[in-house]
Parts: sequence; C-alpha cells; structure tokens
Amino acid sequence: MRPAHQLPVLAAAALISWALPARAQVAETVSTPASAQEPAPLPVVGVMVDAGLPDGANGSLVVRPFSWLRAHGGGGTNMISKGIRVGATWLPFGSGPSATIEAGHYFDGNANGLAQRFAGSTFSSALLERVGYDYANAHLGLDFGSRRAVFYIHGGMSYIRADIHNFDSVVASKASSNGGNGSTEISVNQDPTVRAWFPSVKLGLIVYLW
Repeated sequence: MRPAHQLPVLAAAALISWALPARAQVAETVSTPASAQEPAPLPVVGVMVDAGLPDGANGSLVVRPFSWLRAHGGGGTNMISKGIRVGATWLPFGSGPSATIEAGHYFDGNANGLAQRFAGSTFSSALLERVGYDYANAHLGLDFGSRRAVFYIHGGMSYIRADIHNFDSVVASKASSNGGNGSTEISVNQDPTVRAWFPSVKLGLIVYLW
C-alpha cells in the first residue's frame, strides 16, 4: 500500500496521462476537417499570350478577382503595326465554358511589306501605306485548367472598323491611266470607312504567378 503523501502525486500523474492523449485527439479531430474544407485560394495575377484574327499576337496582364471572372489588358502586333486590347471573361464554373468580350485598336502602319510576301517584292499600293483599325470580339469558348495554367480556345464573331486612306489619289491615278484627258477631275472629300462582321477564333495560354 502506497504512503498517503504519494497519493496526490500519483493521482495528478494519472490525470495528466489521461488528458494529453484526449486533447491531442480532439485537436486532430477539429483541425483535419477544417484544412480539408478550406483549399488554398486561387492565384489572382498572371500573364497571357494568344494569337488569332483580328487580334494578331498579344501579350496581356491578367487579374482574376473571383474564380468566375477575369480581366486582361495589354498589347501586340498584327505584323503591320502595334496595337492595344482590353477584355473580360466570364467563367460560370471557374473553368470549362466561357464568354469573352474584348475591344482593341491597331495604329496605322504600312502593310506593303506584308503584302509583298504574298504578291511579290514589286507590289506596292498607296491604299496599304496607312492601315489601322478598331475591333471588338464576342466569343464563346472552353478554358482548360483553373489554378496555375489555363489553355483556352475561343471563337465567335468580330466587328472591325477601318478607314481607307489615300483613296482619292488612287482613284485619280486610275482615271488618268484609263485615258483621262485632264478635263475631268475626280475628288474624294473624305476617306471611306469599312465596317464588317465576320467569324473569328483565338488560341491562348495563361500562367498565374501569384
């Protein structure tokens, strides 16, 4: 039989040995479901590259404030001049089906160099000396991936608006070369404007950094 003065010590030791495993088990039970139910937040800021028509090739900064919404803005080239573009994409499920609207502008550039690749080095036209346009995209698509990398294909309709520069000089030159005697004068007071809707498609890749 233990001495009386040792009984409190033995009782305290037994209580501690019982309480520590019980506390560890409770902590594990509480913390494990919480960590499983709260995944790490999605990265918010990334970079995007894509190519298509009428967009050309673009690089953009991407911001994703919510899993179902991202916005982007940047610039690129259409092999004629430099341009800028902004847009937003709605992803109702965070990935998969998507809807995108965009607006962009390409500044005036000389397109004769590009045309000569297909029509020969001797080709030149005053109509191609200043080529620029505004455009807008309304696309549906599929986005694959949601966390660090997203690959997408978008397609739909695009609207383009472009002014035809030097049209008056081309018309006057054609009239002269067709036998004009100088008594007839043809003048165009304003550059004609072309507006059109047409099908378009685009491929792109997004990499989220943080």
